[in-house]
Amino acid sequence: MKKIYAQEKYCIGCRLCEVYCSAVHSEYPNDLVKAFNRSKIVPTPRVKVEEDRPLSFAMQCRHCDEPHCLKACITGAMYRDEESGAILNDAERCVGCWTCIVACPYGGIFRDESKSKVVAKCDYCLDQGDPACVKNCPNGALKIEEGGE
Repeated sequence: MKKIYAQEKYCIGCRLCEVYCSAVHSEYPNDLVKAFNRSKIVPTPRVKVEEDRPLSFAMQCRHCDEPHCLKACITGAMYRDEESGAILNDAERCVGCWTCIVACPYGGIFRDESKSKVVAKCDYCLDQGDPACVKNCPNGALKIEEGGE
């Protein structure tokens, strides 16, 4: 299964990964300006830049082989997509108990600030092709390749 890897030596903390992630999950996924100027609510990015100068790197769900969030989810909202292997969240089933957030040892699941009682996590932009964060990182600090946990 493919995984997204952060190469902190190339990350400058520009947060464009966060910007493009929010945009691709908005009402206007193909128009950055409209995504931020016309969307009623701009979605929570599913990637967060951790920064402690001089070090910075993008952090998102690792789509673990043995996901703690999947085991912790009380409603079954967290599930593994059979085709891609990605761990996804069914917003309709999510009740906002946040146990997946607590269970994730990597901090890759966030409370979705744009929706009440739903979590936001990386979905590999499965409906968009390549992940927006990887495609739009100006320094190539994010890469996607085959890998394990």
